[in-house]
Parts: sequence; structure tokens; C-alpha cells
Amino acid sequence: MKGRVALHPIETGCRGHSRPYDDVMTSPTDSPGHRFPRAVFARGTEPDARFSLANERTFLAWTRTSLALIAGGVALEALGLDLQPQLRLAASLVLIIVGAVLPLASWVAWAYTERAMREARHLPHPPVGAALAVTLAVAGVLVLLAVLLR
Repeated sequence: MKGRVALHPIETGCRGHSRPYDDVMTSPTDSPGHRFPRAVFARGTEPDARFSLANERTFLAWTRTSLALIAGGVALEALGLDLQPQLRLAASLVLIIVGAVLPLASWVAWAYTERAMREARHLPHPPVGAALAVTLAVAGVLVLLAVLLR
């Protein structure tokens, strides 16, 4: 590491040496009262970063899923497939509406999970998965009927 500054404790192998980012965790804007949402970060103790990051990746996965639902709903209607029009529109609307609501529901699930980890409680069961399963089942049945009734 000669000729460059160590930026991370893993690079240095010890925590006692001064590094350029030593003061990051002690800055006033990083205190729990300044992190958003306060209802989550103002409670309990900081959990292991691996678990917080896994929770964030789950939130991001649900967000990607919502984008796919919206894209599927738009494509179903925009492509003008030879399907029964009212059922095709209904399936498109189901996908688009749930795709628009899913990021909000997944953000709430992220907050509940993060708060539970900070307070050393059991992790809650997020209802997002069940809602997605019902949505896909309804959209699938609508598309099936649209195919059969064309």
C-alpha cells in the first residue's frame, strides 16, 4: 500500500490508524436524527450492515419487479394483440396499477424490517409477495379469458 492512502479498514488490516474517512460516522448529518426516515433510524441500535444491505437489495428487487409489471401492462395494451379488448385492457390496468403501488408497499416493508432489526425483534412477514401472487393470478386469468373469447 505504499504510495497511496488506505480508504477502508479491510485495506489497512487494523482500525487504529487514521484514515481519510474516520470522521464519516461521527459527522452531525449521519446521526440517527438526521437520517431518513427518522421513524426507522431513530430507534434501536445499528444492525450489522450486511443485513441492512440485504434488506435494501430486497427493496430494490421489488422496485425492479414493479417496473416489469408496468412494462408488461403497457406492452399488453400497446401491442394491440388480437385479444378481447375489454379483458386485455383490464389485465393491462391490473398490471400497471399494482406496478405503481408495489414500490410504496415494498418501501413500507423495508422500513418495518429495518426497524425490527434495529430493535432486535423478529422480522415481520411482508405482505408484498402475496399481493404480487394475487395480481399475477388475476392478470393471468384475464389474459386467458381474453384469448378464449376473441
